[in-house]
Amino acid sequence: MTNLLGLDVGTSSVKGLLVSPTGDVLARAEASYPLSTPHPGWAEQDPEDWWRATQAVLGELRAAGPVTGLGLSGQMHGLVLLDAAGEVLRPAMLWNDGRTGEECAEIESRIGLARLVELTGNRALTGFTAPKLLWVQKREPHVHERIAHVLLPKDYVRYRLCGDFATDVADASGTLWLDVGARAWSDEVVAALDVDRAWLPSVHESPEATGTFEGIPVAAGGGDQAAGAVGVGVDRPGPVSVVLGTSGVVFAALDGYASDPEGRVHAFCHAVPGAWHGMGVMLSAAGSLAWLRSVAGGEFSELVEEASRWEPGAEGLTFLPYLAGERTPHADPFARGSFTGLSLRHDRGALARAVLEGVAFGLRDSLDLVASIGGAPLLGRVSGGGARSDLWLRICASVLELPLQRVELEEGAAFGAALLGGVAAGVFSDVGEAVSACVRPREVVEPVASWIGPYADQRSRFRDLYPALRSVG
Repeated sequence: MTNLLGLDVGTSSVKGLLVSPTGDVLARAEASYPLSTPHPGWAEQDPEDWWRATQAVLGELRAAGPVTGLGLSGQMHGLVLLDAAGEVLRPAMLWNDGRTGEECAEIESRIGLARLVELTGNRALTGFTAPKLLWVQKREPHVHERIAHVLLPKDYVRYRLCGDFATDVADASGTLWLDVGARAWSDEVVAALDVDRAWLPSVHESPEATGTFEGIPVAAGGGDQAAGAVGVGVDRPGPVSVVLGTSGVVFAALDGYASDPEGRVHAFCHAVPGAWHGMGVMLSAAGSLAWLRSVAGGEFSELVEEASRWEPGAEGLTFLPYLAGERTPHADPFARGSFTGLSLRHDRGALARAVLEGVAFGLRDSLDLVASIGGAPLLGRVSGGGARSDLWLRICASVLELPLQRVELEEGAAFGAALLGGVAAGVFSDVGEAVSACVRPREVVEPVASWIGPYADQRSRFRDLYPALRSVG
């Protein structure tokens, strides 16, 4: 029997799926681990925890059936440092670690912002890998002098599985060392940032087999967003992936390499060979609703039901979702959230309505920028916890002015990784065939015609608020 296995090395757990060649999920498994925050703004994990969790998930899934191909995905941007013996030198610094503001400014100064964006498709952000390595060089020289290998989180798991030092172009795009247009490490950037080229893993296309684990081909895989986009069928231009998770993402496949000159959205290699993607990221999407629940009480279903009692715009109440700073479009770690336009008439439901709408306006900021480098989208494929709310999807569809479609399986990156594993094993000829065979679209949520005009007006107010409310410390 032909089965495919996908692993997603996430921030809180390793998730795994055993999938049939027609996209049926045969088994699921998950093993969690802790997150360490030794100082404010730091986020670290022990890579050994990822490996222990991977072993547990693999054991459970392989007991459920034979495996023909295996694919990897995981949290992006993390820094894993190994010595010459393959031993971990320090805890991994994660995507949500914000200690490297000075290093980001130094990188843009060394290379020049315009040249950096031209080569890598991105500006220097604290979440990326390159600033983390520069931080280690400056502040932990005793660690830096022992470096032999630099890996991303999922690629450390690959090393433990296969013994190979390898990565894929999609995940490598988030390091700030990759020439994204050329789909190869940038000699110019690597030299400018004092990185020994020998430290970096070999780079492969996502469906390419990079080694084997007990005879099973292991695909290069992809970062969580690229693999997740494959898992919802965004393997080509036209449909866009809209993720309503803790963070919010708008992700569009591109035919060719293109970047925003100011680096306001990400330009990365896609998990589809010869393709790229544009991606906007907001840091607090469903996380904003979770925050409101923590301070105002109630269950999520209650908040959404109360929000449904208010008309669009909630009588002038506007929410800025910058609770943890913002990436797209502001690239501002000091941006802060707010409610404006409060009146005595507003209640908890009005606050909830404003949160749902404010997140949608943030997603529209990303959509407009992504569309500017890759053409107008035709349809959104929506996933994440927020996608379970009919009201929130109607709001988002109306603000984005885009039909939103659910898919049958919302397994995200692990599902996409399994499909990539199927290509590596020869079950599918390419990623397009895997998507056609396994991704099953469901119902479409259309924009509410009577909401589009009011939301366009409110969106203008939303955009005008940021400069006045920007925090400076």
